[in-house]
Amino acid sequence: MAIANKIKEKIATEVIKTLVSRFESFPEDASRNRNAPFHTAFLNAFTDKFNGKVSDIPFFISLSSWMHGLNTTLGQTFFENIAHHISNGEKREYTSKRLGNLMITQTQRNHISQIIADLSNSTKNPDLERENELLFADYDDELINAMDFSADVFILDDDSVCAIELKSVKPNSGEMKGEKQKILEGKAALYKKFPDREIKFFIAFPFDPTVDTENEQETSFDKDRFLGQIINMTKYFDKDEALVASELWDFLSGENQTMEQILEIINNISTVDFMDKYKFLIDIENRTTQKYKDILAEWFLFSELELVENDELIRERISSDKKLKRIYNKQAFEHSSSKKGAYRYDRYIELKSLL
Repeated sequence: MAIANKIKEKIATEVIKTLVSRFESFPEDASRNRNAPFHTAFLNAFTDKFNGKVSDIPFFISLSSWMHGLNTTLGQTFFENIAHHISNGEKREYTSKRLGNLMITQTQRNHISQIIADLSNSTKNPDLERENELLFADYDDELINAMDFSADVFILDDDSVCAIELKSVKPNSGEMKGEKQKILEGKAALYKKFPDREIKFFIAFPFDPTVDTENEQETSFDKDRFLGQIINMTKYFDKDEALVASELWDFLSGENQTMEQILEIINNISTVDFMDKYKFLIDIENRTTQKYKDILAEWFLFSELELVENDELIRERISSDKKLKRIYNKQAFEHSSSKKGAYRYDRYIELKSLL
């Protein structure tokens, strides 16, 4: 089933915002690259490997830094925001500095310690059902603070609570033990807070980098293969605790082919003429042109398209209102440093109210 247009638009605006920020930092001029003598010296050993592939080492170093920035943006912002849009979920942080710590019982804490010890010593294998039975019981002993935990995606329904921790597809070595403990504490605490709901807590990965795209679909995954190449992943996590690639995105949306549709939106917008089209859209003199409408439709910007298609009526109704004229004359996208490339929904709401 197709993603709803309003969700497509939200995904599209995240793509646009990400691209605008990355275009600004792209290392166009190698002569202005920062001095990196140690990197350059080490890369001399790989000269034969670079032959025919990399001709400009300073540019390669700067591009690597730029790519690292893109990875950070996708991992810390983009994937999380897309997950919220398609699931109608949110981020929650049950920490002393945010929402406050939740409570668990001493018995739950003891069970968590034992589970971690058994997994660390390999005396037991991960077993989601067994671990949940130990955590989800009505213990009536002393209450203590659970450790700080957060959920990148938190979905609260009438009969269930689902928390998801989004991770890089290449997590740091030794990270899995800590993640497992945090998730066990999180599940125990959520059970105490929401005793009448089913509690689920997943660790999730946005794509499977082990896929051979020459022979497999880029949205496919091999969970056993992927989880097996993460250090200590299968030592601490049951296979059913993890969501990978299209499995994750379909779970969040409740529909099939979700990852494919997200990639389609990105591919429609992320083209070599992206900046030319973006600059065309932020020039308010272009609003009445067919090209402006065509770009909006191509980029799934249905809200702005609605305003443009009712432009004559809007201008008629703001003709005597100086405040609304100023709102109308704003560019469709933000240009402040913290929001650059973000669609101005506040402007849309003001103008939409005139229709």
